[in-house]
Amino acid sequence: MQNATDTMNRTCVVCLGFTTKFVILQFLKVQTMETQSRLPRVKETALTLLKIPLLFLLLYIFICSLDILSSAFQLVGGRTAREIFQKNIVLSNPVGGVMVGILVTVLVQSSSTSTSITVSFVSSGLMDVQSAIPIIMGANIGTSVTNTIVALMHPGDRDEFERAFAGATVHDCFNWLSVLLLLPLEVVTGALRHLSHGVVKTLQLSSRDNPPELLKVITKPLTKLVVQLDKKVLTAMATEDQVQMNKSLVKRWCKSAVMKVDSRLSDLLFCLVKSFTISFFVCKHLFANSSLSDLAIGLILLICSLLVLCGCLILLVKLLNSMLKGQVSNVINKILNTDFPPPFTWVTGYLALIAGAGMTFLVQSSSVFTSALTPLVGVGVISLERTYPLTLGSNLGTTGTALLAALASRAEKIAATTQVALCHFFFNLFGIMLWYPIPATRLPIQMALGLGRYAARYRWFAVLYLVLFFLLFPLVVFVLSMAGWKVLTGTGVPIIILIISVAMINFLQSRKPGFLPPKLQNWNFLPIWLTSLQPMDDLITRMTLWYATIRGEWKENEKSPETDEGQINQRKQYTPCSKLLCKLDVSVIKINFFVVLLNL
Repeated sequence: MQNATDTMNRTCVVCLGFTTKFVILQFLKVQTMETQSRLPRVKETALTLLKIPLLFLLLYIFICSLDILSSAFQLVGGRTAREIFQKNIVLSNPVGGVMVGILVTVLVQSSSTSTSITVSFVSSGLMDVQSAIPIIMGANIGTSVTNTIVALMHPGDRDEFERAFAGATVHDCFNWLSVLLLLPLEVVTGALRHLSHGVVKTLQLSSRDNPPELLKVITKPLTKLVVQLDKKVLTAMATEDQVQMNKSLVKRWCKSAVMKVDSRLSDLLFCLVKSFTISFFVCKHLFANSSLSDLAIGLILLICSLLVLCGCLILLVKLLNSMLKGQVSNVINKILNTDFPPPFTWVTGYLALIAGAGMTFLVQSSSVFTSALTPLVGVGVISLERTYPLTLGSNLGTTGTALLAALASRAEKIAATTQVALCHFFFNLFGIMLWYPIPATRLPIQMALGLGRYAARYRWFAVLYLVLFFLLFPLVVFVLSMAGWKVLTGTGVPIIILIISVAMINFLQSRKPGFLPPKLQNWNFLPIWLTSLQPMDDLITRMTLWYATIRGEWKENEKSPETDEGQINQRKQYTPCSKLLCKLDVSVIKINFFVVLLNL
């Protein structure tokens, strides 16, 4: 009996041990499974926390690279800008003045710099306010080239490129349309000049300290280690000071002192020099002790800043794509693109406009703000309809910086500088009143969407647009302006009449075709190379394949990845070979390009 009891006890102990072991193993297994299930979430959270500071770091480097890019363009084209500004024959013509503003701003990549040069001309008496207003308008157009360049660097598929290019060119379209309407109004009535003069007379202006540096406080510690420019040399060129003109734009000495010569010693030595300047502290940046010319330094900085800009943009897009997925993307889209409930839907756009003005005032550069918006539009975070008021607000915000700079001028110059800054402000304000309050008048959005579609289908179209509207067209008009207003009028008036006629016919074809003769109800009677970009695309494709064949990189059996059935059917509608396409000259290409733009 005792043995049976002992056996049962031992059996119970063994069973209890096995049960305890089983329970412990199951508990450990459950804990291990829970730990393994938590690991991906922990890793995802850790990666997200690391991506946020990396995003701000890339944005910081992106903004700094834009600042260095602006300095590089000033080194490369600063003296050329001064020579352009000195063409008094051109500046007397308002159209020539607009082209000067575009070219100079494209050269120096900064509307603030071109505006400050204009202000220095006005304050020195070499230019009146009436001649300065068209230059300010041109500077407004030229400053939008930066975000267009950023859009060209935008990687990804065609849909992303289409959105990015449309988001960048909406700024261009707004500025061009504003100039086309407000420049003739200013020439006829002088509205901006009289309005700004009246405001200046009513204000009790007094000179203030230097305007505050907001974003510059953050970016300056890095950019000043790369290069420092002597702004006094660039702006003093307007006064034709030979001493300043011979100086380098690169700042070599950061501190100097004026030493006065003892009058008794000066009389003893028959010396006419009463004082002289001693520079005693060398600046600390990469090119402070360099013997290279301004042009060489500018080219080095231009190449390096473009590489850094492109690299930052690629990394930013990839980082944003990885962060803005799933629920996060939906939440951000709802926050940024959702309107107020009716009847206050219209308030949303104006709040975005105010936000754009405030952000641009903080960063003190419309180029930086609009360039930062471009990749966000490309990845689909912000819609083009929301980007439009942000961009218009950016135009207003950059005029606030100009007003602060004008108020920081000396007392004898403050009236002229403030009047020029106010002209800039009222120009952008009137442009917003023309192209934003009424939804039917928001033509820049429709134009930008059309440009984005063409740029996505024909990649070369984006480069052609950039070169044509920011370089070739202003340069041709500038050359015609140098020949005199008679030559400019005789050449420009027929072209303007042709463009207006084509635009009116296009409008009637889409809305009231019955008002037109049967032959003008469509463009089928014209050759296809006058109404479509496809022949030009086919020609460029043939040239590309010919070049690839020479390099041995093209196989006869390979098929172009861009070709689809729609394009093949469209290409069968015209003669594809050298009899027609190879005879296209520059004039035909220009007519084709303008007709397509008018069809947008």
